[in-house]
Amino acid sequence: MKDLSDWREEIDRVDQELVALLNRRGESVLGLAPLKRKRGLPVQELSREQRVFDNILSSNCGPLSDEALQRIYVAVMKEMRAMQKERTD
Repeated sequence: MKDLSDWREEIDRVDQELVALLNRRGESVLGLAPLKRKRGLPVQELSREQRVFDNILSSNCGPLSDEALQRIYVAVMKEMRAMQKERTD
């Protein structure tokens, strides 16, 4: 049975994985940015964001609720858009 320190170590490992994955997502966003600029596409595309929500929610099996995941991804996409804008301004 895990004790408090075991759970905290597990959470720390998961957090490190999340950071790596978020940075990987950011690299993909930055790779996409020049193509969007070249095609005259806006940084924010609401239809694409809806497809992202549909994708993540379709694979959600909890314990996070769909609403919680959507709130998290709203923040993630906001930061990704900000990163794109910073790199293109």
